[in-house]
Amino acid sequence: MVTIRLARAGSKKRPFYHIVVTDARKPRDGAFIERLGYINPVAAGQEAPYKLDLQRSKQWIEKGAQPTQRVANLIREAERAEQAA
Repeated sequence: MVTIRLARAGSKKRPFYHIVVTDARKPRDGAFIERLGYINPVAAGQEAPYKLDLQRSKQWIEKGAQPTQRVANLIREAERAEQAA
């Protein structure tokens, strides 16, 4: 099964996550099919806390990819932000 999930990057005590489309059997930080965006949970100042390509994520979900709960929440949040703008 294809999933949309987070892959950890960044250094110790400074987490940074990429939102990726990958085979569910691959390791968390292993090979991926496509990178859709990122999350920076320790963003400060003018830094963006997250970036997500909504169009591509919707296309992958239509093809059968299953987002994790955290990614599904981010997609909903990004959709609300897009509608408000």
